[in-house]
Amino acid sequence: MDKLSHFDQEGHSRMVDVSDKALTKRIAVAGGEISMQPATFKLIADQKIKKGNVFEVARIAGIMAAKQTPTLIPMCHPLSITAIDILFFPKKDKSQIEIEARVKIIGQTGVEMEAITAVSIAALTIYDMCKAVDRGMCISNIRLIEKSGGKSGTFKRDNQ
Repeated sequence: MDKLSHFDQEGHSRMVDVSDKALTKRIAVAGGEISMQPATFKLIADQKIKKGNVFEVARIAGIMAAKQTPTLIPMCHPLSITAIDILFFPKKDKSQIEIEARVKIIGQTGVEMEAITAVSIAALTIYDMCKAVDRGMCISNIRLIEKSGGKSGTFKRDNQ
């Protein structure tokens, strides 16, 4: 494993200098799940949650979160994101919603943290919108699924 780049030679925290890196197309895909009671799943699917359309509110929250990542995570660079897609895959048999965020940029650093942040906040938004009927929901398996671009090349998780 390479050394951690957010520390200088004396062990002090620092933001990595990316000024000499080339601009490249970079894409990151992250995923996660939120599990719930079957009745809660049905309320979401039938759009009967009193706070509104759960998927659309969570999608907007995920997009906003990706754009705010450097204000939440200290060493992340502010980025000019070119595209963000948030997708939801309801799994009725598991009473679970899979969430996927795909973030793109032409830049000098990757967008992995932005994609992971988008999934996390989308899941938290679903929880917030549904907690009145199901406080036992469980957010899990938030992870980077794949990334491309930049010096380190392509990463693709074997077991999504």
